[in-house]
Amino acid sequence: MAAPGQGKVFYDQEGVFIHSSCGKSDEQDTLIPGILRVIEKDEEVVVDWRPLEETIDSSNILCAVKDSSSVVEWTPTTKERGMHLTDHQNSYEAEWDMVNTVSFKKKQFTNGGVQSPLNGQSKWSFLFSLADLKSIKQNKEGMGWSYFVFCLKDDVVLPALHFHQGGSKLLLECLAKHVMFCESEVDGRILLVNCQNKNLGFENLLEESTYSLYQKLKRDPYTATFASFSKVTNYLYDTIRGSDPVTQRRPRQEMAEFLGDAIQDLKINQQEESGFEVITRIDVGTRPEVHRRDPVSTAEWEANVDHEGRICNVDHIKNMIFKGGLCHALRKEVWKFLLGYFPWDSTREERAQLQKRKTDEYFRMKLQWKSVSEEQEKRNSKLRDYRSLIEKDVNRTDRTNKFYEGPDNPGLNLLHDILMTYCMYDFDLGYVQGMSDLLSPVLYVMENEVDAFWCFVSYMDQMHQNFEEQMQGMKMQLVHLSTLLRLLDCGFCSYLESQDSGYLYFCFRWLLIKFKREFNFQDILRLWEVIWTDLPCQNFHLLICCAILESEKQIIMEQNFGFNEILKHINELSMKLDVNDVLSKAEAISLQMMKCKDLPLNVCDVIGLKNNGVAGPYEATNEENLAKKHKKTTPQYVPVPVIAANGTQNAATLQTLPNSVHTPTSA
Repeated sequence: MAAPGQGKVFYDQEGVFIHSSCGKSDEQDTLIPGILRVIEKDEEVVVDWRPLEETIDSSNILCAVKDSSSVVEWTPTTKERGMHLTDHQNSYEAEWDMVNTVSFKKKQFTNGGVQSPLNGQSKWSFLFSLADLKSIKQNKEGMGWSYFVFCLKDDVVLPALHFHQGGSKLLLECLAKHVMFCESEVDGRILLVNCQNKNLGFENLLEESTYSLYQKLKRDPYTATFASFSKVTNYLYDTIRGSDPVTQRRPRQEMAEFLGDAIQDLKINQQEESGFEVITRIDVGTRPEVHRRDPVSTAEWEANVDHEGRICNVDHIKNMIFKGGLCHALRKEVWKFLLGYFPWDSTREERAQLQKRKTDEYFRMKLQWKSVSEEQEKRNSKLRDYRSLIEKDVNRTDRTNKFYEGPDNPGLNLLHDILMTYCMYDFDLGYVQGMSDLLSPVLYVMENEVDAFWCFVSYMDQMHQNFEEQMQGMKMQLVHLSTLLRLLDCGFCSYLESQDSGYLYFCFRWLLIKFKREFNFQDILRLWEVIWTDLPCQNFHLLICCAILESEKQIIMEQNFGFNEILKHINELSMKLDVNDVLSKAEAISLQMMKCKDLPLNVCDVIGLKNNGVAGPYEATNEENLAKKHKKTTPQYVPVPVIAANGTQNAATLQTLPNSVHTPTSA
């Protein structure tokens, strides 16, 4: 019998068969005996079935998780994967000759089902996390034994497991210790999974079992929050409030202190004394209508390149990219300029020399980690941890994209190698969860290991603070976003604060990886290249956040969404946003601010305006030029319903003070 994988084994049962015909009457039924286990592995509980003759250690198999792919993957063992990589690397690493173009492999699975086997033994093996389990269908054969059919959350149905030697009831008892089951109203044979942790007594919003979120958040806030930060926030607040949101609700001060402990050095502004907050706003004027253009074509780009390869009229080029993005044929070349890998004023010859130097530099760094022996790595816990996290994240990054699909994908190999090499480039930062999401589109566009690495380095120079341990970049962006949103719609801000959502934590994932998981893959290419132009103002990505929130304001307020409903609604926007609509609204907001002569200084600082003029090249339209000439108007004071410290409105208190926020000591 195969030895169990590393980690605690909760359930171990032999005599669990798969019938190869899968219920098809026209095929001969072959019984495949196997072993079913429920194991604690990598801080999660997984279900693992494999044929009896297979002796692969389950710790060598990477399990698919909810946010990795819509397809359950049966992956090769570490040994098999290593043998493949060794042969592949020996073929293309000689004399620095790396893979320049990544080939694609045809997807080898259909209907979300079983992937074609790597060998006869691994055909039926599978492993999945309980966090992915949607339902279990239970039934009995005429011979008297029970069989189970597991259905996962992406509607992937696994082969039926037949318990010829019993043990099905023990399995349900084991699983019930980690997830909550309820019987389907439609079919009594189906048990639906209601992910609720019985030991802790709260909804398992993070899809984990019995692990302490508070401790994990203190130890590693990125890992604990990345998949769905708003769900983390939901749990934090639910933990503080208790089951009764009225009688057990704790003061805002205490909630802020709790979050400050959970995320170290996080400073949260809250009222120190009971009372009310009076908010006023100025008239930012009407919002202009903007129109986007078609993507920059190859002909337009070449028309701005001189005979030596220098880019002419850079400001004009950037403005065209901002207004319409790039056609895909140009991205491989133009992204290198946008990200700062190539200087805009460089010649073709200078860029060729730069690439040669950067290629040598890249492979010197790559050899540093590739030449580390197993014995060395045993004594280098930091490198070992980086490698482990990279391997786990790479296996779940954009696996539904053609470029990264299937086993032994060359795109995945390059993704892994670039991230490992980046650890050598910036060992203090190393690898933090989320970086694979930033690299994936860059590698997809470049199709070249060296170019992708240096473009990624330039991108990480911009994003570095997001991933630092103290999270200074993330904290500052949330503060700046709150500043902008309050100017644009202080009434909406007041509503969010009344629902304990004023800290805007549901925007955490947007900012951390620049909307990578909010738009589809092709749209994120367009969004990023527009942001990289640094037009029309500083922190344009925060105006994108404002545009999205403004679009959702009506439904949030009209349906009186509370804290939980707001979080759920924002989460469900993922992959439903229209990139052109969002960019148009964000640009219109920027123009609206530029026309306003009475912007508060803190807003000017956020968007980089000096003397209410645009900081940076931006070709103004006639409408914008007229806006710059408009006369200075007196600020319009708009009374806003006062929100008391307990979240209620004081309808009798309406104050109008110019450009100020006044907090009386008593209501």
